[in-house]
Amino acid sequence: MQFKYKYLLVYISSLLLSCLLTTCVSSGDWTQFRGPGGSGAATAEHCPTAWSSSENLAWQVDLPGRGISSPIVVAGRVLITACSGIQQDRLHVLCFDQHSGNLLWERQFWATGRTQTHQKINTAAPTPVSDGQSVYALFSTNDLFALDLEGHLLWLRGLSAEYPNANNSLGMASSPIVADGSLIVMLETDSQAVALGIDCQSGGTRWELDRPRIANWSSPTLLRGSEGQAIVALQSSRGLSAHDPKTGTQLWNFDRGCDTRPTGVSSGEVAYVPSNGLVALRGNDLSGTPDILWESNRLQPSTASPLLSGARLYVINRSILKCADTATGKVVWQLRIEGDFTSSPVAAGKHIYVFNEAGVGQVIEDEGDSGRVVGGGDLKEIFICTPAIADDAIFIRSDQHLFKIAAAPE
Repeated sequence: MQFKYKYLLVYISSLLLSCLLTTCVSSGDWTQFRGPGGSGAATAEHCPTAWSSSENLAWQVDLPGRGISSPIVVAGRVLITACSGIQQDRLHVLCFDQHSGNLLWERQFWATGRTQTHQKINTAAPTPVSDGQSVYALFSTNDLFALDLEGHLLWLRGLSAEYPNANNSLGMASSPIVADGSLIVMLETDSQAVALGIDCQSGGTRWELDRPRIANWSSPTLLRGSEGQAIVALQSSRGLSAHDPKTGTQLWNFDRGCDTRPTGVSSGEVAYVPSNGLVALRGNDLSGTPDILWESNRLQPSTASPLLSGARLYVINRSILKCADTATGKVVWQLRIEGDFTSSPVAAGKHIYVFNEAGVGQVIEDEGDSGRVVGGGDLKEIFICTPAIADDAIFIRSDQHLFKIAAAPE
């Protein structure tokens, strides 16, 4: 079946394979890149600390193509994107049953934007996001699709037609987030750079901001204002700006350059931002400039984004995992771990989970004043994506497979 929509030729394949499931979001769902609030920390407490092809591997399913996007977990479903074809121009959105791994539905589309990327990544780089009712899938081609949780297409936009110079030869990787009914999308390159607030229901543009014309792969983050209101933070090499997600109005600005690869994390009003190390900021609507709570050049993330779990921050750089206190920025302990890391660390309970590019997972226990490797596993495939955690299970994908790591039911 073919649909024409202004700039985009869409091929939607496959029939709906499952009956209706509930669409409520549980507190244990993992609805975006790095999970609830983008912190990397899960509510789960009892994920496995050891796994292999024969131990604690609940299921493994084939994927139709490559991808470095993370899976998300919503209302009993695991959603993921992939790309296939010699030109990486066949775009896939897939939905699996969280418990069985059965394919519930798959939708396929043709790319309309640039498909060239660095060999390490591909067009299925941004992680999808869900508000509990719909899933929003953005690809490196700047093609954006909104589907309900049963796989029905709600709307789509070929953003490369609207912003033809917002692309680069390495590929786009910024992952969208949802805030106050707005889908926040960053398309930032040396030639053209914009941030968009897109209405989740209609797909129309609520607001558009011109951004610094510098290649940027970081993702938007969600903060809270002094009265609990949602605030969206946009990171770039020119600094960090905070905006109202409904209108795009700028609330404050931090004008010191930030990293363009790892994305900061937040807790309430406080943002922890990669900027010549790590800087802790609290927004100040009155002055228009955030208050600097502390800064540390010892906490410099490389590609992997920092993890925020409880009152601790965790940063990976050159195979060193550092743990720091969120109140002071003081490094509490550091530990050498094995391998090179693109995947960001995640946490469940007192354990930190890291996956290196060779496919080796390591489990580190935070023992207070030290960290110790207490487990892990090797699934013999390359992992670039950040894992998802939901209901005491870890979900991670390679170019070939999607895995669920979970203890067998007693």
